Amino acid sequence: MTEDARDEVDRLVAAWRAERPDLDVEPLQVLSRVSRLARHLDRARRAAFAEHDLEPWEFDVLTALRRAGKPYELSPGALLRATLVTSGTMTNRIDRLAAAGLVRRRPDPEDRRGVLVSLTDTGLGRVDAAFADLLRRERELLSGLGDEDRRTLASLLRTLLTPFDSPPDPHRPGRGHDHSE
Repeated sequence: MTEDARDEVDRLVAAWRAERPDLDVEPLQVLSRVSRLARHLDRARRAAFAEHDLEPWEFDVLTALRRAGKPYELSPGALLRATLVTSGTMTNRIDRLAAAGLVRRRPDPEDRRGVLVSLTDTGLGRVDAAFADLLRRERELLSGLGDEDRRTLASLLRTLLTPFDSPPDPHRPGRGHDHSE
């Protein structure tokens, strides 16, 4: 590898190998790069959302509704499961989104005590525009890879993540759901 092809992780790994030759620092080759890429992705996402006057949490709720398909509505309980926040947090978020004119509540015709939360036309337009902008920014992050390399990387990352997305196993602590996305 030429000096030009080296990145910050290569320098970090070399420094650790020199300082701690007794340790296998090979995991840093992958996971430090994933961590650094996650920071770049977080910045890209926040910029895409901000450009459309949305906070990340607002985008999360609006996209959950958008993915539900027409009529773009879910119960607060379904939104809880989709976004993994507490009921109090979800109530607050729905209140704030409703006050901003991005969602509305209506009685659930199937449950007299329940409500449904749906996207307004404004919310639909805002989330669609933000999502299109997000995809453009994510394509830019991946622009250094060809189609085949992107597919290979996606497959490798899927293999790595599958155990973490599987149901929790009480016999294997630390494994199971992590829905920080």
